[in-house]
Amino acid sequence: MRDFTRRHRARCPCTVVLKFARLCSILFSPAPTLRCATPSRPVSCSARECISRSLSRCVSPCFPSRSLLLSVSLLAMAEGRGEIPPQPPLHFSLPPASKRPCLRPAPRGPGPGPGPGFPNPRFQCPESLLDCAAKAVAEKWAFERVEERFERIPEPVQRRIVYWSFPRNEREICMYSSFQCRGAGEDGPAAGAGAPVGSGAVPGGVSGAVGNAVAGGSGEGLPFRRGIRLLESGCVENVLQVGFHLSGTVTEPASGSEPETTHKVAISFDRCKITSVTCGCGNRDIFYCAHVVALSLYRIRKPDQVKLRLPISETLFQMNRDQLQKFVQYLITAHHTEVLPTAQKLADEILSSNSEINQVHGAPDPTAGASIDDDNCWHLDEEQVREQVKQFLSQGGYYGSGKQLNSMFAKVREMLRMRDSNGARMLTLITEQFMADPRLSLWRQQGTGMTDKCRQLWDELGALWVCIVLNPHCKSEEKSGWLRQLKKWSDMDVCPLEDGNYGSELPNITNALPQSNLNQDSLARPRRTVFTRAMEACDLHWQDSHLQRIISSDFYMSPSYQREGESLLFNQQGLPLWLDHVPTACARVDALRSHGYPREALRLAVAIINTLRLQQQRQLDIYKHQKKELLQRGVTTTTNLEGWVGHPLDPIGCLFETLTETCRLEDDNAMDTGDSEPKPPVYHHVPVWGSPDGGESYLALALEVALMGMGQQRVMPEGLYAQDKVCRNEEQIVARLQEMELDEVLVQTLRKQAVLLLEGGPFSGLGEVIHRESVPMHTFAKYLFTALLPHDADLAYKIGLRAMRLPVLESTAPSGDVGHPHHGISIVPSRYPRWFTLGHLESQQCELASTMLTAAKGDMLRLRTVLEAIQKNIHSSSLIFKLAQDAFKIATPAENPPDITLLNVALELGLQVMRMTLSTLNWRRREMVRWLVTCATEVGLRALVSILQSWYTLFTPTEATSIVAATVMSHNTILRLSLDYPQREELASCARTLALQCAMKDPQNCALSALTLCEKDHIAFETAYQIVIDAASTGMTYSQLFTIARYMEHRGYPLRAFKLASLAMTHLNLAYNQDTHPAINDVLWACALSHSLGKNELAAIIPLVVKSVHCATVLSDILRRCTMTAPGLAGIPGRRNSGKLMSTDKAPLRQLLDATISAYINTTHSRLTHISPRHYGEFIEFLSKARETFLLAQDGHIQFAQFIDNLKQIYKGKKKLMMLVRERFG
Repeated sequence: MRDFTRRHRARCPCTVVLKFARLCSILFSPAPTLRCATPSRPVSCSARECISRSLSRCVSPCFPSRSLLLSVSLLAMAEGRGEIPPQPPLHFSLPPASKRPCLRPAPRGPGPGPGPGFPNPRFQCPESLLDCAAKAVAEKWAFERVEERFERIPEPVQRRIVYWSFPRNEREICMYSSFQCRGAGEDGPAAGAGAPVGSGAVPGGVSGAVGNAVAGGSGEGLPFRRGIRLLESGCVENVLQVGFHLSGTVTEPASGSEPETTHKVAISFDRCKITSVTCGCGNRDIFYCAHVVALSLYRIRKPDQVKLRLPISETLFQMNRDQLQKFVQYLITAHHTEVLPTAQKLADEILSSNSEINQVHGAPDPTAGASIDDDNCWHLDEEQVREQVKQFLSQGGYYGSGKQLNSMFAKVREMLRMRDSNGARMLTLITEQFMADPRLSLWRQQGTGMTDKCRQLWDELGALWVCIVLNPHCKSEEKSGWLRQLKKWSDMDVCPLEDGNYGSELPNITNALPQSNLNQDSLARPRRTVFTRAMEACDLHWQDSHLQRIISSDFYMSPSYQREGESLLFNQQGLPLWLDHVPTACARVDALRSHGYPREALRLAVAIINTLRLQQQRQLDIYKHQKKELLQRGVTTTTNLEGWVGHPLDPIGCLFETLTETCRLEDDNAMDTGDSEPKPPVYHHVPVWGSPDGGESYLALALEVALMGMGQQRVMPEGLYAQDKVCRNEEQIVARLQEMELDEVLVQTLRKQAVLLLEGGPFSGLGEVIHRESVPMHTFAKYLFTALLPHDADLAYKIGLRAMRLPVLESTAPSGDVGHPHHGISIVPSRYPRWFTLGHLESQQCELASTMLTAAKGDMLRLRTVLEAIQKNIHSSSLIFKLAQDAFKIATPAENPPDITLLNVALELGLQVMRMTLSTLNWRRREMVRWLVTCATEVGLRALVSILQSWYTLFTPTEATSIVAATVMSHNTILRLSLDYPQREELASCARTLALQCAMKDPQNCALSALTLCEKDHIAFETAYQIVIDAASTGMTYSQLFTIARYMEHRGYPLRAFKLASLAMTHLNLAYNQDTHPAINDVLWACALSHSLGKNELAAIIPLVVKSVHCATVLSDILRRCTMTAPGLAGIPGRRNSGKLMSTDKAPLRQLLDATISAYINTTHSRLTHISPRHYGEFIEFLSKARETFLLAQDGHIQFAQFIDNLKQIYKGKKKLMMLVRERFG
């Protein structure tokens, strides 16, 4: 319990003055020469504190400058290190801070100060010593500690401490009221990374108009933006600050159907942090509501308009008994309905001598600030964080939940940059909800993988924990606590694995795999979860002296005299190297950058790049000694099991972002409201600090390291997600590279690195010899080709052509290990390559080829080279067809004449597609054939003649006749080519020859097309007809023959049609119950054709019908048609029509009638065998039709009566049915 009583002591003013003068001479002497009574011992910070205590004791209330003297003591106390928690021995240029920045300079522009802020800081008055001291103490010290240190604090000093204890930076308010207050490239707590303590560097301070620009975040609807509007609209009133408590009212204007509402807002704060907020709006969200924002910004922007009172305990201390009683009674009267029960309860406890309240000295004061033991951190509603994350996860990636969760991760990084302890706290809350996601158990039970979006969120979660545990100023006990928590999560069965598979081949974060004596068992690594790398990072430290010197100075160089072992720490130019596992080293860079040390991150990034350069040069030297042997073998098993692109820690992306951040031109006046598309970044060259020649820039280094990482030769990882991540990460890096505007410096970097990659051998993905399962370079090479083409076309084509290969699809396998163990990981586990992303990789290969084809337009030599590369390396017919289509489209612009060289390339690619798909099933085959004919037509007559003459290597007989020859002979093609008569005849002759050849090879499918194509040539037509006749008895079906017969009738050959129809009838067989058979129409047509030709033809076909058709209804239909008209109506020359109807009692209809009656009898017995009552009515109708046929015979009525009697006798058991028969037929 805080004790707010005060004691007064009086001392002689003369003594005070003498003591003050003596102590001040010591206190304000320069620190290096500060001495106490013993000349040999410098005064320590604790000694300064003793002096400050003495100084505070020597002052007296009667002394007119007591506040000034106390200010000196406060300032000395604030600068002392004795009260600050011990930090790791890091020599950073920024002051260490475990929770928040230790010193915040005054905001730029109007802001808190002793009086009204001047619009131009150039004319601001210097701050008083009292304000300087109060500022420092208000930020570092809990007010309780100040009270304990000093027996009596004058009211002016208290006022200034209370005044300066409120947050002064609008960026901090924005951070807790919007998802994003600036891009990811914002600096940390200090704008100048190397700014010394107290230098006045503004930590991204925001106020006034600057706040309006920066606070955009994600739209006008965010609390911060709404709070600014409320403030600027004059909606904040009744603002009162009592001690460390700020209150006021914020009026929400009426809008639509909502009336105007006024909300009471209360804010508690301590050491420049808001520790609790209360608003009458009932806001339940992660962020502060707009009303809290409006009140906070009012206090920051208009401090002189805020009524300031000391803590209420100080006011009560000044009252006598009567005043206290009056105060309490008025307070109860004003709020008697709310506080009266509580007031009576407290009064009873105070009057009771044995009550708990009387056992404690002093009384609580909510306006007196936090106690010494309270955590000094910003207010964060933990319950709301849990609820929001749980809600987003329950949505399963829909409704933008993934975007919201990524925004929460970005908020964690923003807090880390500001060195806010809530960063780790918020990440812990998020992780707890991720681990409680019920889908984890479901996925594990079903053995299915999580969705890509969810997997990416888990990856970001794991990477953030690596950043947390690599905090350069993390205490050992804090890191131990995190390690225990991470192990607890990692040991849970539902914890996702690092690569999405069971098992992993990736090296440990702290060391690469051993580079020799590998076997299959050594590659069986323990279970690695998404938290494994963070747990491994807990073993890393920052105490290495070489590392300390790298990150602490821009001018750290090798000494002129190097001790043993130091030669490995510097390159030949004397620049420092950092020899560490590359992803681990980059994780350090990310940690420095994430925790607000951008300058240190840059220094380490430069050292890593210098190391990679040296490694690249050494690998090149190694390859030169083995080049001859490798080229003879043509393959290598040397590769890297761990690639930098697609790595869980994203080392290349980290280095690239770190280096480009410092080169990005920011538009300070731009307002990001989230309503418009983000503008691409604009970069400029920034010289590398400490570079010996000053010729390097961070932008060029960023480009170089991206090219190194992308060009690394590495084996394709196992698992769908790991492979997909490689592709996705590669595309992300390329997208960032494409945002760079290449100038002369960057082009030189590009050209240099491209040459090194081409010459890199097995260590480069673009080397002459690579591993069979190496990750393809198509996407990367496409970027290089496009970027280099305007500057060095030869080099661009070398890169593109080299990258066209896809060894995993080649039939040849590696023959032995040709690498050396000490040069890299030289053994890959024997496994069948399952490339889940092979389709995507092949499409990227196609994109590269298409890009080169487009660029080579008009250059026959380059086109031929690219064409050869395509034919050699692309194995997918669909992709080659796409390339052919692309080339055709480019070669035939709408308003310009076609490019014949590129057209020929398109045609050649099309011909290759035809050969590849000739004997395989492809659903796009017809489209491909049609396109090829179109392409050949554009090329000219010779191309068409060529494909017609060599059709058997390109097309099936059906395609050749129905599509190719038919299209070539069409009227549109003749017009398109503007052919004269000899050319038309040549083309027609080729088409007819093709048709006859196809008819001979496949008469079933090509005969009709051949007849059609040969119509205009009598000899060819007769030949085609004879082919049909010859094939009719062997391989052709009745449907094919009927189709050709109908064609012959249509063309005016009825006798030939009759012959073909007769041949078709011999292949047909219609059962008694097939009354809906598709061939019935053909049979009726054939009989009608025979009937029209004459009695002889009808007599010839009726025996065939009787033999082939057993369906009674079909036979009766034929019989009826034949008796309706006289035969011989076709009007064939030389034949006479008798004009007489045919009798059913005479041939040939007698045979048909007998067959029909027999069919009815057989069908009747067949139907009665399995008849059901519901079919009785249908059966009676069937018998009625049968009777009509029976009556066509002379004794038909007798036959039918006998037939019915027979049915009654045989099926007398079916009483109901027989009753129906008797009712109808007697």
